Amino acid sequence: MFLVKPNGCGDEEHPCKKHTSLEIGLFYVSTYMVALGNGGYQPNIATFGADQFDEEHPKEGHSKVAFFSYFYLALNLGSLFSNTVLGYFEDHGLWTLGFWVSTGSAFIALVLFLIGTPRYRHFKPSGNPISRVSQVVVAATKKWTLKVPAGSDVLYEVEGKECAIQGGRKMLHTRGFKFLDRAAYVTSDDFGQENKNHPSPWRLCTVTQVEEVKCILRLLPIWLCTILYSVVFTQMASLFVEQGAAMNTTVGHFRVPPAGMSAFDILSVAFFVFLSRRVLDPIVSRIRNVKTKGLTELQRMGIGLIIAIMAMVSAGIVECYRLRFIQEDGTSSLSIFWQVPQYALIGASEVFMYVGQLEFFNDQAPDGLKSFGSALCMTSISLGNYVSSLLVSIVMKISTKDNMPGWIPGNLNRGHLDRFFFMLAALTAIDFVVYLAVARWYKSIKFEGKCRVDEDSDESSDHSSNINELESFRV
Repeated sequence: MFLVKPNGCGDEEHPCKKHTSLEIGLFYVSTYMVALGNGGYQPNIATFGADQFDEEHPKEGHSKVAFFSYFYLALNLGSLFSNTVLGYFEDHGLWTLGFWVSTGSAFIALVLFLIGTPRYRHFKPSGNPISRVSQVVVAATKKWTLKVPAGSDVLYEVEGKECAIQGGRKMLHTRGFKFLDRAAYVTSDDFGQENKNHPSPWRLCTVTQVEEVKCILRLLPIWLCTILYSVVFTQMASLFVEQGAAMNTTVGHFRVPPAGMSAFDILSVAFFVFLSRRVLDPIVSRIRNVKTKGLTELQRMGIGLIIAIMAMVSAGIVECYRLRFIQEDGTSSLSIFWQVPQYALIGASEVFMYVGQLEFFNDQAPDGLKSFGSALCMTSISLGNYVSSLLVSIVMKISTKDNMPGWIPGNLNRGHLDRFFFMLAALTAIDFVVYLAVARWYKSIKFEGKCRVDEDSDESSDHSSNINELESFRV
């Protein structure tokens, strides 16, 4: 309220008084509280939602795969509300009302979330992953000079159903990152007089602990390849809007808000979620003649990169034609609806990339790091924004030499935004080639079986009638 209506002005003659330190401080606190809330909420709600399905049950396992598609669709429906209703409030200066509506939306979401509490399935916390990862690094460092024989027979693993990840599953030994295997290699010093039965976890780790660290290292190259895609995705909320504002935005007596064109992205997401789940996956399963979920997560992410390249090429072509139709008054006669293909292609790529990414990181993350896997998806979007800003800064610094206006000046009619879009298409193509190599190198996680939970843990509060004995470790 105090930012929208400052004191000491309004008569178009006197400048507004500066805001107090308390007001500015409150503004920044509220802004970063939004970031903190989303950072804790989005990764965990994706993981918690997936936990509601037993992947070993045929019907629930299929529902879990579909969950991520509908979860991402729900996020986009929220964006549709923001781009229409809140965008209307913004255009009419009703900022305070817009924030109150957002607050009410969050409150309703909290109430709906709490209503389902009696029926949620809960998993027992599996301990602090930071300590487990640190133990592997320290133990491997202490045995740096040792030579570990080939094979997993010489590596340490607890017997029975005990496990380093409480309530999780043991992981089978895999090749690669052999230097970490030293942490699970048994030496005479590991079983001294003081720790004869229980060796120190800082000297000897289980194979499951070592494989947990290996899984993280294998996921990182895939994750890095998704950051450049997020750079492409970021253009929808930045340069696409600037490009649309420089086009003909009138349809009869109605003016189309350039930011409102993202509604076509959301409609595209909804369409391709349905197309992917109801049409594409069944066709792929029938062609392969196996009862699978269709395209694998890595294949879908690759398709998402290809469609992203097409989106940038489409945006570049539209910009070339926009520059051709510039009128004497500096505006372009090209209709803003020529942007529909690039928004639709971005929406299609999201379904394949971000939904596939959510499924992949949730499926391939160890049992004690599911939320970490979901957080990687959100972090790639954040880093995509930073990399996009960095690219724009570098391009403008290079292209403005010798008194040139640069590729992305304030007046787009004097620049070459099309070159920037084509450059992103080329970078994404290079990223796709790197992604293919990384995807071929990647080795999937291998589980042995579920481990036992402490006997004093509470019983499951699950009310479903079809729970089998394999779910007994639920709290």
